[in-house]
Amino acid sequence: MPTIFTKIINREIPADIVYEDDQALAFRDINSQAPTHVLVIPKKEIASLSELEDGDAALMGHLFVVVRKVAADLGLENGYRAVINCGTDGGQTVDHIHIHVLGGRSLSWPPG
Repeated sequence: MPTIFTKIINREIPADIVYEDDQALAFRDINSQAPTHVLVIPKKEIASLSELEDGDAALMGHLFVVVRKVAADLGLENGYRAVINCGTDGGQTVDHIHIHVLGGRSLSWPPG
């Protein structure tokens, strides 16, 4: 069964998309945890970090370049946090790898 993120990629569910290319999509999180909260996802379905294969290295590098572009486009000059949750204990709620880009305020540590 396709995840909600696959449905967003396929335009079956609307999203506030802030970036798209042939490999990645970035959109605003509907459950924002910071003034700016965007998710960067690959268009390839990969369930989680633990499901990555050696051949996914270039794609993952590309996703982090997209994170940098999105952060710059959204004016996060003072910094931001890029987070990947993995598995239930890691806080992952959608089985499609995604990078949270959070910013727009000072972020505390540890996160939770």
